[in-house]
Amino acid sequence: MTSKTKISKGFQTVVPSDIRKRFDVGPGDILEWKPTENGVKVRFRKKLSLRDIAGIVKTDERTDAVELKKRAQRGEKF
Repeated sequence: MTSKTKISKGFQTVVPSDIRKRFDVGPGDILEWKPTENGVKVRFRKKLSLRDIAGIVKTDERTDAVELKKRAQRGEKF
């Protein structure tokens, strides 16, 4: 299924409702745009909640807080 949207004068667009529902996209989530040879790949990154990041630090390993924060911001699961 293909969905189409327009880009406004302010360079904004709307995520179609069928796509929002299918991928559970909501306010605060992020769209990542990655150029490819054939066009653009768009990926949704969910906004992380405290519940999502709780327990990502393991006490038996040496950790780097900055790297953990970057990984969490990229939406990587631990």
